Amino acid sequence: MRVEILESAAAAAARAADLLARELRRTGRRRLVLASGRTMIPVYRELVARHRAGRAPFSRAETWNLDELAVAPEDPRSFRTFMERELFSRVDLPRRRVHFLRGDTKDPARECRRYERSIARAGRPSLALLGIGVNGHVAYLEPGRSLAPRTAPVRLAPATRRELRASGAVPAPARALTMGIETILSANALLLIATGRAKAAAVAAALEGPITARCPASYLSLHTDLTVLLDAASASRLRRSGIPGLPGSARRG
Repeated sequence: MRVEILESAAAAAARAADLLARELRRTGRRRLVLASGRTMIPVYRELVARHRAGRAPFSRAETWNLDELAVAPEDPRSFRTFMERELFSRVDLPRRRVHFLRGDTKDPARECRRYERSIARAGRPSLALLGIGVNGHVAYLEPGRSLAPRTAPVRLAPATRRELRASGAVPAPARALTMGIETILSANALLLIATGRAKAAAVAAALEGPITARCPASYLSLHTDLTVLLDAASASRLRRSGIPGLPGSARRG
């Protein structure tokens, strides 16, 4: 695990965009798992700027989104709408290589199996860009007794629905489809970004607490190539012991 604490949310977004741009410049097909939500808006705006400067080519990229709300693709609340607005309409990503879950499917289990097959056919994702919820969720894997290993339909927690309403998704859907934890961990590298004091408790639980389904993001520390980008506010509750990469820290046991 590598943890970087930046001076501001803007600096964290710029650093995330730099790492994504570097990934996009590598040779061969770049298979990306992408997140949505308010934390990602400045990341994608920075990434679009790098694309326009010729530093973030999408012509060899293929993408899968982490999750989708139980709404139609054209619904303004959908993450497909979000991604089109914030990223896809602004870069040279071939549309045939953009993959989404269909949130309004009449057979969620079948749709989840289809999505898993599309990922398996393409091969392991090169990199997964992730956020964290105020309750410690990653993708839409909510806290509970266990986590779905593969893509699955889920019921959203009250805290998650409050976050959705705060971001303008009104009414906030009660259900979604989400990648499972094993699917996420199958990526060659993970990039987690968190900003804002509201995320501080979840960040501390994920990075310093036990690995438990009650904090789904804690499972990310099992990965051998995890980079965590934080601003000062989201890092404010870290003890900075047991966090590899921070001064004075010892490896989490």
